[in-house]
Amino acid sequence: MRNIAVLSSDQDLNDRIQKIVAPFDEDFNAIFLGDRESFVQYLNYELPEIDIINYRAEVDETLEIIKHDPWLHFGGSIVIFDHENEEELLKRLGGVNIVALIQKARLESYLPKVLQVLRENRSILFQRDIHALLQSNLSGTFEIENDPFEASVYSNLIANFLFNSNLIGLERKENFYAALMELIINAIEHGNCRVTYEEKKAYLRENSDAMRLINEKNQDPEIQNKRVHVSYRITPRKSSVKIRDEGEGFDWRAYENEYEVDVDQLHGRGIMMARHYLSRLTYNDRGNEVSFEIDHIDEVNVVPRVFTNMEEVSFEDGQVVFQQGEKSSHLYYIISGEFNIIANGRAISTLTPADIFLGEMSFLLNNRRSATVVTVGRGVCIRISKEAFINAIKEQPHYGIFLARLLAQRLDQIHEITL
Repeated sequence: MRNIAVLSSDQDLNDRIQKIVAPFDEDFNAIFLGDRESFVQYLNYELPEIDIINYRAEVDETLEIIKHDPWLHFGGSIVIFDHENEEELLKRLGGVNIVALIQKARLESYLPKVLQVLRENRSILFQRDIHALLQSNLSGTFEIENDPFEASVYSNLIANFLFNSNLIGLERKENFYAALMELIINAIEHGNCRVTYEEKKAYLRENSDAMRLINEKNQDPEIQNKRVHVSYRITPRKSSVKIRDEGEGFDWRAYENEYEVDVDQLHGRGIMMARHYLSRLTYNDRGNEVSFEIDHIDEVNVVPRVFTNMEEVSFEDGQVVFQQGEKSSHLYYIISGEFNIIANGRAISTLTPADIFLGEMSFLLNNRRSATVVTVGRGVCIRISKEAFINAIKEQPHYGIFLARLLAQRLDQIHEITL
């Protein structure tokens, strides 16, 4: 069971949340925290992957704390709001790993969907450390109803995972989310719901919300039963995504050069946005399946706030960071690059920003280095002395807890691998 931290002093809302979470009691347990101090303390020391925030203006300070410590708060937030403008709210939430935005009036409809998605797709949210440790491939599939809200949740999960694993940076995360969301909405709208370009254009002349058109189309049982199928494959070097709808397809060739439109426009931007932000975008002949990739190269780690004033060191290709047998006096926080680990003349592994640290075991145990580390290409690290690290933990004790958990997870995973 995973704990969900809930920031809310609204007892009526808390009762509603508890009632919704209750059927998921084997998977999730809601911990209610009524003030900012206790909520932040819980996040820092318990490190829950999911939190629920009852948004109001006074929680902006809490959001800033989360934004400044993405190294710790790598899971995701479900934000519940009342009358705020959603676009303005999204701007305020920039830098927070959003799983879903839910209006209070729709809580009973949408929160169970989010919990169901999280329960059925744990790997995309909860396996960041395993993916980083093993440098393994992570694959999965989603089946999405003709529901833009579901499309947003799934798009957030994939984008957050790539960002939290240091495979893409913040700007590319936002662009990736926007393009993925557009392609899934296209599959729902034009594929399954059979909304034509001209029909939508005419509808938008009279209505500001195209989602109402999707809801109208879903009144037809045949359309309502159709699904959008999303499959993904995440490797250390790139991610591949395939989106297939159950519609009749469309002549994508006829639209290849007709989507040079303003990104802020409400209609006709999906293909253009996808081609701008994604790589190797292709359609099948029928036109009901699109595939694309995003490369992970040249991304950098987000530097934890407590390390921002420490020494940054650059390494050239083939440079030795430290030698096996050397006395351990520094810990290295990886910002960018790749680092080969060589023990007794044999290559053991390659570390990247997703692995977070170099040399943490010998550093903490006060031993000599157990391996040699050599850069592959150019790399950048923050060099942290033992004194500086201890002082940092004195200032922010929860960083020590995070490091202890990280090491425990790695040792546990290595033990499982060697069995």
